[in-house]
Amino acid sequence: MDPAFPKLFTVDEANSLLPTLRELLAEVSHHRDAVRERAPHLAPILRAAGANGGGRVGSEYGVEAYRLYLAIERIRELGVVLKDLDVGLIDFPHEREGRVVFLCWHPPEERVGYWHEIEAGYAGRRPL
Repeated sequence: MDPAFPKLFTVDEANSLLPTLRELLAEVSHHRDAVRERAPHLAPILRAAGANGGGRVGSEYGVEAYRLYLAIERIRELGVVLKDLDVGLIDFPHEREGRVVFLCWHPPEERVGYWHEIEAGYAGRRPL
């Protein structure tokens, strides 16, 4: 097993995680959008904040950023790799022909149906 990946997934194991990943990706999207919505308002507030940390808007941004971090961390703890926050692209470490590759999935795909070499990325996806 590759030491960079604590778990290697079978196709069935990857597919069994999809309902959980769909829920977590919805949470990530919600917090990502909230962070993006608040970000443009932060620069003048933080410049004027001095010692008070940015006030209410700064605090709200910090809370959303932390919630986003926690949602991403829950995905990471499953042993998968979140490659793209906007697309919801997930890679599952997988052993294929004696080497570690990635099973590749993103919504709205119903099942894991592709894989790629670690270095190839999404552009190198091939059907299982």
